[in-house]
Amino acid sequence: MFERMPIWALTLLLTPLSAHAQQSPSSLPTPSAAAEGVASASPKSATDDPNYVIGPQDVLDISVWKEPELSRPVPVRPDGKISLPLLNDVQAAGLTPSRLTAQLTTSLGKFVTSPQVTVIVTQVSSQRIYILGEVSRAGAFVLLPGMTILQALANAGGLTQFANSKKIYVMRQEGGKQEKFFFNYKDVIAGRRTDQNIVLKSGDTVYVP
Repeated sequence: MFERMPIWALTLLLTPLSAHAQQSPSSLPTPSAAAEGVASASPKSATDDPNYVIGPQDVLDISVWKEPELSRPVPVRPDGKISLPLLNDVQAAGLTPSRLTAQLTTSLGKFVTSPQVTVIVTQVSSQRIYILGEVSRAGAFVLLPGMTILQALANAGGLTQFANSKKIYVMRQEGGKQEKFFFNYKDVIAGRRTDQNIVLKSGDTVYVP
């Protein structure tokens, strides 16, 4: 049959097969590329501290593997609780992410077979410090992980022209006692007394006279 078929007809017949054979496998999405796309969509933790204690106004990402209707970002309410399907109100404030994960795993086990739960703190808003005195913007500020006095002052817009930069101090309540830590801005900026640039804790008050 092919001996009687014109050459132009054979060309038309074989062209689609040739084009299909020339498609590059690299143009197709690979499993690894698909996995990378999923990974890139994963929420990022706002803190690397495994002992971080969740507080009111923090935002959590609750993920239950293969249970999309139970997975969602949730804010921690002022009363310290979060709302989840099946469980309603759950106490979150005062717990670390790992402890909350264990608690949710146990509670969801009554409704879901072998739930795999992940809790990530995506926004830290419960930890606050206070900056008063001769700064551009006095007030309460969210305490970021590892924040130092110098970084806190930068968040407050820096010192005013009337600030006494040599007599800045931090007031801290710890163990029922009030402690005071002095901070000489000029010395720290110059590379001297860098040990005064301490890491702040939640509730600290930085005062600039």
